[in-house]
Amino acid sequence: MTDTLANPAAKPAPKDWILGISAYVPGKSATDDGRPLIKLSANENPLGTGAAARAALVAATADLATYPDPGATSLREAIGAVHGLDPERIIYGTGSDELLHIAASAYAGPGDEILYVRYGFAVYDIAARRVGATPVIAPDKDYATDVDALLAAVTDKTRVVFLANPNNPTGTMTSREEIARLHAGLRPDILFVLDQAYAEYLDAEEDDGGLELARTASNIFVTRTFSKIHGLAAERIGWGYASADVIDILHRIRAPFNVTTAGQAAAVAAINDAEWVAFSRTHTARWREWLAGEVAALSNHGLRVVPSKTNFLLILFDGKLTAEAAMKGLWDEGYATRWLPGQGLPNGLRITIGTKAQTRAVAAKLRAMAEAA
Repeated sequence: MTDTLANPAAKPAPKDWILGISAYVPGKSATDDGRPLIKLSANENPLGTGAAARAALVAATADLATYPDPGATSLREAIGAVHGLDPERIIYGTGSDELLHIAASAYAGPGDEILYVRYGFAVYDIAARRVGATPVIAPDKDYATDVDALLAAVTDKTRVVFLANPNNPTGTMTSREEIARLHAGLRPDILFVLDQAYAEYLDAEEDDGGLELARTASNIFVTRTFSKIHGLAAERIGWGYASADVIDILHRIRAPFNVTTAGQAAAVAAINDAEWVAFSRTHTARWREWLAGEVAALSNHGLRVVPSKTNFLLILFDGKLTAEAAMKGLWDEGYATRWLPGQGLPNGLRITIGTKAQTRAVAAKLRAMAEAA
């Protein structure tokens, strides 16, 4: 027996602006014909999860029948202690993605504008359209954030500005001085959402000052995630920091019980595991710079790497070897990378920094393909 609609023409109609959304496309973990791949397409930590976080997660699964702490009290206190922040001004989410969405929902709607930079994180466009706001894209400056272009794009309809720093998918970094200048140029009624998903990959002197600004500014919302350097992508845990007024508004539309008991316990252990964070940061910096050097050596074949402060590189292909062909060639070697035509980068391939062996294998394949093209 098959299910059929009595009247296929009669059905609920979505809002017009929902039809304008292109669904988020996650990084591949398999080829089109189903072959499994080593995933260098989603910027996960190739070293995995620290032992302390793994142990805490397992221990916390003893009770599966009880709802998690709705206030994530221990998690907020741990984050506050590590970063010197007021736990009452910390919010938590199902990854930082949930927090980006509720920021747009709380402060923008039909007739409003949400602004972000060209080659910004794909979720910003979805978050804007989801609430019926108009996405506005400011020009970049050689794949990096152009503060002057962002400020020039602000109108009386602008309600939210999204900025990832370091940026995804380009890996570029905006300095502390430029972040402060951007904030100073925004009206107080515009929410400045500073997405710091990759902040833990920075050295201390590279910090963009976002959390410091948010201590006293009423219109900055800083978001972070446990999915990257902490190796907890499977648990989907994010957090954010803002003024008490902004946090109060966001809590009103945050999903209840949105971070699991095990996830909260693992995140507490992870944020206190400074040794694992430092180990992951050091590994990433070493092999990111090594791979960047290998790509730079192929510049005569049209390959170029965008300077990165993250756990990935954006490689541009402007010679005979195309980004699509490079992606498929790396498939043949067993590696998934992220081709980005949907984000206006048909010549771009984003590659997560893997283990030593994985990074060397990727570099060797890129060289072989470039020389054979």
